[in-house]
Amino acid sequence: MYIPEGFMFSAVASGIRKKDRLDLGLIFCQDKGISWGVFTKNTVKAAPVILGKGHIKNPVTRAILVNSGVANAATGIEGIKRAEELLGALSQILSLRKEEILPASTGVIGEQLPLERILPRLPELINNLSPSHYLAFAHAIMTTDTFPKLSSRKTKEGISILGIAKGAGMIAPNMATMLAFILTDGILSKEDLKRLLQKGVEESFNRITVDGDMSTNDTVYALASRKKHIEDWKEFSHAFTEVLQDLAYMIVKDGEGASKVIKVVVKGTRTKEEAELLARAVAESPLVKTAFYGEDLNWGRIFSALGKTGLPFQPEEVELFLNGLPWIKELTLQNDEEVLKKELFKGEVELSIKLKQGKQSYWLLTCDLTEEYIKINASYRS
Repeated sequence: MYIPEGFMFSAVASGIRKKDRLDLGLIFCQDKGISWGVFTKNTVKAAPVILGKGHIKNPVTRAILVNSGVANAATGIEGIKRAEELLGALSQILSLRKEEILPASTGVIGEQLPLERILPRLPELINNLSPSHYLAFAHAIMTTDTFPKLSSRKTKEGISILGIAKGAGMIAPNMATMLAFILTDGILSKEDLKRLLQKGVEESFNRITVDGDMSTNDTVYALASRKKHIEDWKEFSHAFTEVLQDLAYMIVKDGEGASKVIKVVVKGTRTKEEAELLARAVAESPLVKTAFYGEDLNWGRIFSALGKTGLPFQPEEVELFLNGLPWIKELTLQNDEEVLKKELFKGEVELSIKLKQGKQSYWLLTCDLTEEYIKINASYRS
């Protein structure tokens, strides 16, 4: 992993839900950094989202504090008060203003932060800070994740970008149910960071869906320590977006109970918006997702999902391809079923849907739907 200059990481087990599980993580910027964030569009916004939307406007950011186990969402005024008390306590120890700390939480909705367990662990959290503790931080932010999600790049100029994320369920449009933290040591303005993050999110986290549910806590923070000059902006921007795309792919791959990643591509629509609407209808259809899990070539479910959008098209003009192999044309099978079925056994499958209405297209990542997804979510609180 390429670790951007000027950052340290820490994690401790505070017993929010389980006694010995890492559940409190800290990223500390040793100098005056700048930040921006992108958040959930859910009407029900968690306390850390409400506070974070204000804190990113501060000219200086020095830290990101994350807890897992309790989302601190749907907790009312008390939830805000507890989040502010936690940030206030940390800021005093670090000799910062609390507005210089960005909060994030993930876990069960409707429960208050157990400050009586968290606050006593703050000194240890700070004492553990080290540039090498990024993996411990990644573990501390996990909930139903089965593996920590990290990605990094280093440009030819020596500028590093590190991304750390969590997410496996409640993944839907306008960011998956997820947390992501993107760090860089490049020197850039707040406005440049804002544009970079918004563009990167649109090309990554906004193009994944696991179960169609939108979280109350979705947060992506970008934080720059501003140590190294950026000469080749195109290369830096590309590397930045690649890190986000890596993390987005990992989240879909780790979709709760998922056994395969499915890329849905819609081509030949009049507008990009229509292509996206059709792609999401297919990617979020439980019937389509279960068919892929069962290696069932039930193409009628795909046509049904397309049709429920209400967009006008002629079914006879729709073509389907599976990993590039012709599947359906003029409502007729175009390949041997056994040949096509072998493609469904693979861990990565591309479903391409071609219309004949225009030149616009859109792609989306999703996963199949399995019995394991139900098991995980039926007993999430326990």
